[in-house]
Amino acid sequence: MGAADRTSRQAESSTEILVVGSVNLDLVLTLDALPLPGETLYSRSSRRSPGGKGANQALAAARLGGRVRLAARVGQDSEADQALALLREDGVDLSAVEALAEHATGLAIVEVDAQGENSIVLVPGANLVWNDLGQTVALVADADIFVCQGEIPAEVVDAVSSACSPAQRLLLNLAPVIPVRSETLRCADPLVVNEHEGRAVLALLGGDAVEEADVMRDLLDAGVRSVVMTLGPRGALLGDADGLRQVPSPQVEAVDTTGAGDAFVGGLALRLAAGDDLDQAARFAARLGAAAVTRDGAQPSYPRTVDGLPSPTGIAG
Repeated sequence: MGAADRTSRQAESSTEILVVGSVNLDLVLTLDALPLPGETLYSRSSRRSPGGKGANQALAAARLGGRVRLAARVGQDSEADQALALLREDGVDLSAVEALAEHATGLAIVEVDAQGENSIVLVPGANLVWNDLGQTVALVADADIFVCQGEIPAEVVDAVSSACSPAQRLLLNLAPVIPVRSETLRCADPLVVNEHEGRAVLALLGGDAVEEADVMRDLLDAGVRSVVMTLGPRGALLGDADGLRQVPSPQVEAVDTTGAGDAFVGGLALRLAAGDDLDQAARFAARLGAAAVTRDGAQPSYPRTVDGLPSPTGIAG
């Protein structure tokens, strides 16, 4: 799809999605198996590609027609150019991305094994330096839905959440889990976590449940408006005032799971912004997340069309 087509498609979307989050350059290493403690292994290959949870989620939504603005921090270095390349290409508004002279662009070292599983080490760099929160908070007024993650300081997430009006919606993907205020957690609609993150978030609210359904119920009882717990190939568990229900994931052959959760969040934000209810949006997000694992990398794996997305039965359509 050419730039003119993307511009035309995005111009048709009247709902703005503001993503406040991280930008990294990913160093991806492919191995037969992930190393054990103290073990040294050879990598079969290496590559550099754009990443960061904020950037990934922004791109996943923009590639499918979302009108997306990204607020983020990068360094004034060549890594920033590489990290922002696909966002520029796909029409994400980068006017709120600040380049800092004294800090490096974030780096993620991603190890991927032969089954597509990964482990990630983050060097956050500029992602942790947000000196002027007023400018970022001012952007919230122009957005209908805004998305935050855990790869930026908790005070940034709290400030953005505090600026949320009743007419706006915060999608909070608390990955990794950082110590945001309880008021921020209760503003999330939805809070998106995996099963491990869900337990950690519940601990922030004083709970100690272990089983997935119990964690969901306790989060809702603690005042979180809605919760989406991603479960990898098992899909997702949804919870809100209507109770708990399961959303299946298409069964596909995984090549690389890096960035699949971010594809899910980007798809969820896109469809919520378009007016879908939580169940509809989560079903679409599960299909997008499944599509992402069938290709190498995070951002390069995100589709530009819904044609061919796997269905819940695993059949493209």
